[in-house]
Amino acid sequence: MTGANWLQLIVLVVFLVAITPPLGSYLAAVFGGGKAPGDRVFAPVERLLYRVGGIDAEREQRWNVYAYSLLAFSLVSVLGLYLMQRVQGWLPINPTNVHAVHPAVAWNTAVSFTTNTDWQSYSGESTMSHFTQLAGLTVQNFVCAAVGLAVAVALVRGLTRRASSTIGNFWSDLTRGVVRVLIPLALVFALVFVARGMVQSLNGFHTIRTLENAAGRVPAGPVASQEAVKEIGTNGGGFWNANSMHPFENPDGFTNLLEILLLLAIPFALTYAFGKMAKDQKQGWVVFSAMFALWLAAVLVTSFAETGGNKKLDPLRVSQTSQQGTSIAGNMEGKEVRFGTAGCGIFAPSTTGTSTGAVDCAHDSLTPLGGGVPLANMMLGEVSPGGVGAGLYGMLIFVLTAVFIAGLMVGRTPEYLGKRIQAGEVKLVVLYILFVPLVVLGFAGASVIMHTSASARLNPGAHGLSEIVYAFTSAGNNNGSAFAGITVTSNWYQTTLGLCMLVGRFFLMVPALAIAGSLARKKTVAASAGTFPTGTPLFAALLTGVVVIVVGLTYFPALALGPIVEHLSL
Repeated sequence: MTGANWLQLIVLVVFLVAITPPLGSYLAAVFGGGKAPGDRVFAPVERLLYRVGGIDAEREQRWNVYAYSLLAFSLVSVLGLYLMQRVQGWLPINPTNVHAVHPAVAWNTAVSFTTNTDWQSYSGESTMSHFTQLAGLTVQNFVCAAVGLAVAVALVRGLTRRASSTIGNFWSDLTRGVVRVLIPLALVFALVFVARGMVQSLNGFHTIRTLENAAGRVPAGPVASQEAVKEIGTNGGGFWNANSMHPFENPDGFTNLLEILLLLAIPFALTYAFGKMAKDQKQGWVVFSAMFALWLAAVLVTSFAETGGNKKLDPLRVSQTSQQGTSIAGNMEGKEVRFGTAGCGIFAPSTTGTSTGAVDCAHDSLTPLGGGVPLANMMLGEVSPGGVGAGLYGMLIFVLTAVFIAGLMVGRTPEYLGKRIQAGEVKLVVLYILFVPLVVLGFAGASVIMHTSASARLNPGAHGLSEIVYAFTSAGNNNGSAFAGITVTSNWYQTTLGLCMLVGRFFLMVPALAIAGSLARKKTVAASAGTFPTGTPLFAALLTGVVVIVVGLTYFPALALGPIVEHLSL
């Protein structure tokens, strides 16, 4: 890595550390109850929405009612988005005259954008109308991110309340997340993106003449507005099929670095909000440290793998006359020349460490080691730092696992924040951990065995296996990025990937809410000499190790047969 590459990483880290406390404090104020910044502006809007929706925002819900509300809202979202795609040819704001989306693709897309996956098995600029992009996909980018935020806040309430039968109000949490957090941030940064040259219009295709005097068509549309919430809400997807590699969707190095910062901002800030709501900031910094260590390790491994490249390919070695002598260009295959290998080395781990799935380079073209890191990132459950809300409640599940292991080590009932972690919570934790690997490895194994699905991969051998496993891992962990070397337009992949998305979203949210309800009902117990302290660097190291070991035991065979074998073959 060059000095400029290191400087880019250092600037990103400095900004992340700097914005985490103020943004985290704001999030804690928004969801902590009582007065919050911006009440004079936001409160009237919220009251209007509550009145229109018939919502009693002051009436709190038990965990099961909270879960029913979440599932009902998500079901209506899936059905509404599916219907919109099927009739988009008759809807307004359709300057490119696209027709109805195929039923299988519409199903897959509806599930994808409702579950915060934003997996796209289509070319956005040639499949979706501007109306569908605006009223369907962009709206889901806001509300599905707010749903994840609501679940995280509910779990924090469960951990911090005493002898309470309720964990908040889903409709209130959803509304406050959209109105007070996502819309203001998206509005500000959409304007920044437009100022940097990102497209924002309702026009269709523009006909141009190339240097060879050939006719070409350049699409336009509502890009900046979708791009802002796509990154802030860790949604992913994109107006163009090329995603953040497209110059109209990511104009320059500044916007590239800004997009990385935006997709990491809220997940990291939520750890500080957790500390504020728990009235113990050390707990928040412990979770932050574990997330940060995993993210930084992934960034460094990917960056060095891509800047080093494949040493067997001599054409990639470029001699430069400088005081430093000969340098290596690295693996530029599938890279945007504006961002280079190091830009991809930061973006790829960040987008897969969260549930974003946006890409500024082709992951299928990464070196085996470089491509293995994004795959492993998703297998972690995207807790480094994870998606909006999903990262925090996912890491808190691992916190409970680490506390349980520590309790076994000292021979005491495990405790966290004064709450005893007992058999009921541990069973729910196990279900949370096992659901996604079950569908990911199950469907991936079936796809390898069946000739029709196995033939969809572009490459044979270890890399072909990685393509299949990556697809199901991305869907099951609600990421949405792809290795791009696999064709997933068949009904088998459209259906099974959609099922993986549903399991990865709702089969994890419901156990998390059940844990929140169980813990909220408990009284706190005073710490004793046998209580394992959880606000220390030692526990942060234990937490990080538990995340790596649990994932390693689950996914190591798939990693060994895919990227590891491919790397060793070099």
